[in-house]
Amino acid sequence: MKEITHEDYIRFLKTHDFVVIENVKVPLTKNHIITEYEPKEFKLETTTVWSFPERGEWATHKGNYRANWSPYIPRNLILRFTDENDLVLDQMVGSGTTLIECKLLNRRGIGVDINPDAIMVTRNRLDFKYKYEPEIKTYVGDARNLNLIEDETIDLIATHPPYANIVRFTHNKIEDDLSNVKNIDDFIKEMEKVAKECYRVLKAGKHCAILIGDTRKKKHFVPITVRVMEIFLKIGFILREDVIKLQWKMKSTREKWRGSKYDFLLLAHEHLFIFRKPDKGEKLIPYKNSLIWNNNS
Repeated sequence: MKEITHEDYIRFLKTHDFVVIENVKVPLTKNHIITEYEPKEFKLETTTVWSFPERGEWATHKGNYRANWSPYIPRNLILRFTDENDLVLDQMVGSGTTLIECKLLNRRGIGVDINPDAIMVTRNRLDFKYKYEPEIKTYVGDARNLNLIEDETIDLIATHPPYANIVRFTHNKIEDDLSNVKNIDDFIKEMEKVAKECYRVLKAGKHCAILIGDTRKKKHFVPITVRVMEIFLKIGFILREDVIKLQWKMKSTREKWRGSKYDFLLLAHEHLFIFRKPDKGEKLIPYKNSLIWNNNS
C-alpha cells in the first residue's frame, strides 16, 4: 500500500484534467458546483430488497464511472452499522462513492484501489468544503494485502468488488487487478484472500458488506455470489443479511438487450451480503444456521 495524500492529488491536478478508466475519460473537476449535500426524503431501507431507480447524484456523486455503486447503498450501511467518527473501509474504492458518504456523514474513512487513477478520481470527488471534515485516507494498494491497516481497527467494511472479467477497471492492464481474472475458480481463490484481510482488519462484532453479482457462460447461469458467500463464511463470518439489490440503467446492457432475442434472462439483480465478525468469546451455537454449512469446502 502507498498512501496518496491530498497534496499528492493537488500536484497531479496541476498537470491532469482527466484520467481514463476502462476507456472512458473521467474529468477531474477543478471547482465542484454542489446544489445538494444529501438525498431528498431519504429513509433507511427496511426490507431485503433494495431498489434505487434514481442512482443519486447529490454532493459530488456522478454516474460516469462504470460499475460504481449507488450512493444510497453505503449511506444505508453507514447509518445502520456505524456511529459518527467510526472508521469505514472500502478497499476497492473506485470513484470514491463510499468515502464521499463518509465525509457527508462524519465518519472517518480509508479507501484503497489498485488503480492509481481511480484514487485520483476519489480524491477529486472528496475535494469540496463541508461542515464535517473527518480524516479520510486513500491508498494505492491491493485488497488482498492491506499491510498498512492494523488488525481489528475497522468499524465497517463496505465495498463492491469487480466480477470475474465482467468489468475491467483499468485502462492500462494492471497485473494484479481482480477485474482481469478470467477463470471463475481463480477469481474465487483471490476473493478468499480478500475475505481473510477483511476478517483481520475488522473489529470483533462489526460488519462487512460486499456487493457482488453473478454472470453467465454459454447461456447458463454462473452463481459467483454463492461461492463468494461461502468463502466469507468459511473464514469465520456470520451471515447477517442477504439483500437483493435491483439493477437500474445498466450501462450499455439494457440498450443492447432491447434489440436482441435470446433464450435466457437478463441478470437484473446483485447480492449485498452483510457479514458480522463474531465478538471475542461469543457462543456461536445460536447462529449455527448462519455459519458455514460445509466444512469440507
